[in-house]
Amino acid sequence: MPSSPPFLFPEVQSTVLPDPSTFFSQNLLQSPLPTNSFFQNFVLKNGDQHEYFHPYLIKSSNSSLSVSYPFLLFSAAMLYQVFVPDITISSSTQKTTAPTKKDHVISSYSDLGVTLDIPSSNLRFFLLKGSPFITASLTKPTSLSITTPHSIVSLFPSNDDKTKYTLKLNNNQTWIFYTSSPIALYNKGSKILSNPFYGIIRVAALPDESNNNGSNCGEILDRFSSCYPVSGDADIKKHFRVVYKWQTRRSGELLMLAHPLHLKLLKQNNNNVTVLNGFKYRSIDGDLVGVVGDSWVLEAQNVPVTWHSIKGVEKGSYKEIVSALNKDVKELNSSNLNTTSSYFYGKLVGRAARMALIAEEVSYPIVIPKIAKFLKETIEPWLKGTLKGNGFLYERKWGGLVTLQGSNDSGGDFGFGVYNDHHYHIGYFIYGISVLAKIDPDWGQEYKPQAYSLVNDFLNLGPRFNANYPRLRMFDLYILHSWASGVTEFEDGRNQESTSEAVNAYYAAALMGLAFDDSRLFDTGSTLLALEIQAAQTWWHVKSEDNLYEQDFSKDNRIVGILWSNKRDTKLWWASADCRYCRLSIQVLPLLPITEPLFSDGVYAKELVEWTLPSLKGKTNVEGWKGFTYALQGIYDKENALNNIRMLKGFDDGNSYTNLLWWIHSR
Repeated sequence: MPSSPPFLFPEVQSTVLPDPSTFFSQNLLQSPLPTNSFFQNFVLKNGDQHEYFHPYLIKSSNSSLSVSYPFLLFSAAMLYQVFVPDITISSSTQKTTAPTKKDHVISSYSDLGVTLDIPSSNLRFFLLKGSPFITASLTKPTSLSITTPHSIVSLFPSNDDKTKYTLKLNNNQTWIFYTSSPIALYNKGSKILSNPFYGIIRVAALPDESNNNGSNCGEILDRFSSCYPVSGDADIKKHFRVVYKWQTRRSGELLMLAHPLHLKLLKQNNNNVTVLNGFKYRSIDGDLVGVVGDSWVLEAQNVPVTWHSIKGVEKGSYKEIVSALNKDVKELNSSNLNTTSSYFYGKLVGRAARMALIAEEVSYPIVIPKIAKFLKETIEPWLKGTLKGNGFLYERKWGGLVTLQGSNDSGGDFGFGVYNDHHYHIGYFIYGISVLAKIDPDWGQEYKPQAYSLVNDFLNLGPRFNANYPRLRMFDLYILHSWASGVTEFEDGRNQESTSEAVNAYYAAALMGLAFDDSRLFDTGSTLLALEIQAAQTWWHVKSEDNLYEQDFSKDNRIVGILWSNKRDTKLWWASADCRYCRLSIQVLPLLPITEPLFSDGVYAKELVEWTLPSLKGKTNVEGWKGFTYALQGIYDKENALNNIRMLKGFDDGNSYTNLLWWIHSR
């Protein structure tokens, strides 16, 4: 990283960003804040929209915390989990009032959890992703109130010292309460009250017996009820490896829950963890399985990060590619760009950068100077702040980049000014900068400070590396993929549409590490790239067999449109669910060498293309989308795909005939 003070783009006061001081504690406001996190709803508007913490949906409102162990509803169009406040915990002396400014306070957060305080109820909740327990600390003697919308079937102490109670509800749920010292809980009909209590209380729903092959899940909860986590860190230790480490209190071993991708990546031969295959909670992300151990080692599949195609281009095809390259390069004209949108402009930069690398690969360097000239003329105005009508700016309220258009319009640049899609937009610029720095190292050194300011907006490892941006803005280190939505409240939590553009962002960052000989940036980019690819293959790619989804959904769909923390949707932000070629295309573009590992399963690629092709019949003005469908067809049927591509009359604004020919001839 640069040794001089990091470059900052010109500062701006945004008129559209919410005030973070409403819910973050004063000490946290001194540093950049998370904008795309798993607990984002807790700090937006009234802070009373639920978030998904695996396995529970959690909502904080009216000085109380409500917990839902949600049921999964599904149809051919969507899957979603319904929030029902199965139990709500508060102080019995707390009056129910309209939400106030300090109804709750975020006093700390980590990669894997958040601490939420309710000062008026003397409650501090340690909310960790993947904990089967909700853990609260009462900071002074307080009488608790526990309410439920369900009828209480029974409530009884489950041991002699009254540190464990079992609550049975008429919706077939059983909840178990554990306390660090004796407590008296009383069933008052519509609510449960306690005597004044001080210490730790832990609450867990008993998992469904039908999902656990007769295992005694209650005994497992008992065994691990003592040790609780207060925070969790995820360190990118080296290439393709992430290490979880939870900070715990009280004696005993730690029990957490792993989602399906965790289980694929978890290295169990290090003797630090034990997987409890007979202890599972249901989840929209697939079964969550118990894992014992306060440190996990996750190792992603090695993904090749290369400038050029992984297997090389057939020499016999050079002539056809060069012919297309000459035509495409001839049409490059920086004075002819008809957009100032950071997204569409970035796509044009990425498109030209592809041409430069293809020219290298087919040994046709004569066109590279013209491409480099175009890249300089299009990238430099964004780095120097001289573009008319838009540009990158820095805002201090949350700590990050906005655009001129996004600084006073929450919809400007697709919400870039409210921290939407940063990895998408910046990823295209980083790709262009990396290619240009490879072609012209002197130019790269001149603009290196600006380049690092861009990449650190979404890939900063923490304040030790750059104090101007939060840690890994877009990437969720528990679910192991990015979230595109920023500081906008959503009932279904964070969301992401295009996995392939997220892949492009981390791929571009890794290439920038190569261009600047920065091993840390290369390792970080490569590791998140590998995780993003495996997450896409796990949750977005819906195979006819071996998928995580209910039959109604998986029968009618081969790819997810928008993936939310609490929902799977078949429609897109900009297209209906029946536009299958739209769904395919947004999960493929931009077409790159890294697209090969993303769609490494040729059987799945064939299923996806055959599911998509009928929606293209009789369609006009969709040539750009056809290109991505035919590109995937080339994975298993090169000859027909090549013929289809040769007949195209147009291309997506981030794609080109040259790029499609390069792809097919490198299959």
